[in-house]
Amino acid sequence: MSNFSTPPFDPRFPNQNQTRNCYQNFLDFHRCTKIMKRRGKDSSPCDYYRKVYHSLCPLSWVQRWTDQIREGTFPGKI
Repeated sequence: MSNFSTPPFDPRFPNQNQTRNCYQNFLDFHRCTKIMKRRGKDSSPCDYYRKVYHSLCPLSWVQRWTDQIREGTFPGKI
């Protein structure tokens, strides 16, 4: 898993358009890190989601969503 360049197939997103897959993995990463920090545990298991969304999502989307999280205006539920 440490050297994969393309995310593995996810049966939740069977179509060619991977926009929802990108967004869902972004949410999953931030939810995972939030839960792990709350429990006082290492968040390294969440790195899988980060690798997947970095592989699928355009950088401009990730930057915009990260800025929105910092500003408290992100529309997703984390």
